[in-house]
Amino acid sequence: MARPAQVAIVGAGMAAASAARRLAEAGFAVSVFDKGRQVGGRMASRRDRETGLRFDHGAQVLRAHGPAFRHCLDDWRARGIVAPWDAPGTDAAVPDMTAPVRDLLAGLEVHVGRTVTSLTRDAAGWRLALAEAPEARVFDALVLTPPAPQTERLLGSMAPNVGAAGFAGLREAAYAPCWSLMLATPQELPFAGDVLRPDEGPIAAVFRESAKPGRSETAPHVTLHASPEWSAAHLEETPEAVEAALLAALGALLGMAIAPTHRRAHRWRYALVTATCGAPYLYDAAARLGYAGDACLGPRVEAAYDSGAALADRLAADLA
Repeated sequence: MARPAQVAIVGAGMAAASAARRLAEAGFAVSVFDKGRQVGGRMASRRDRETGLRFDHGAQVLRAHGPAFRHCLDDWRARGIVAPWDAPGTDAAVPDMTAPVRDLLAGLEVHVGRTVTSLTRDAAGWRLALAEAPEARVFDALVLTPPAPQTERLLGSMAPNVGAAGFAGLREAAYAPCWSLMLATPQELPFAGDVLRPDEGPIAAVFRESAKPGRSETAPHVTLHASPEWSAAHLEETPEAVEAALLAALGALLGMAIAPTHRRAHRWRYALVTATCGAPYLYDAAARLGYAGDACLGPRVEAAYDSGAALADRLAADLA
């Protein structure tokens, strides 16, 4: 029997996971490469080693607008991978926001801590250069899912005539940044409900991590997202400076001095899509090269899922 087509996927966020699962179920051999320490992309979670507290410092919730992702959420809810939280029609993942991506990638070949530095394509297929380890395999097709600017830089490592067709839309995508601040406090912070969303100021939202479903850590801890405007204005500041500034802003908002037992800032340079590529996915049929992500359809987890699935269907049809 002929071997199944080999597909390399760069990135391990929701778009990559959606495409990987769809292609694997269609009978293709999928290999996923991501530079991070774990899968999830911007559906990220971090556990503090000293306190043991878990923080979802990227995307916070999942919502469905269309039938495909609604079916997915229903399945995850039935299996305890997501649960309702904060508002009607809104779910949080259990035990953290990486859980849905981990479920989609379960049983597949996934390599974390692997940074793809350049791409080449010859008559045999696609080859990946990795910063950490050699990769000798040749792939029949390639799916890229990092944020559009990072994908553009990766495509720039190739010969100018490879993968050029159909990728101009990457330049149309735009993002707003976000500084995220993870805080543990001696007592619960005094605001009503599980999410605080100020009308103005440096802070966009504060999320009670201990109130999310399926969390075993009950000690008070929150994740704060700075506003896009504030994040852009302070984008290149040090994490320490951002921590101090946002802690002061939160204290002023709540009318109290806050002495956290743990604090850590994380910068998302490409946090929120503000302009899209204008298509569900980008694809060069001759090169068997595709791009998927929320940059294609909009700033939602569902958009990344739909984009990855749509690209996988197109690629599967071409590889069949």
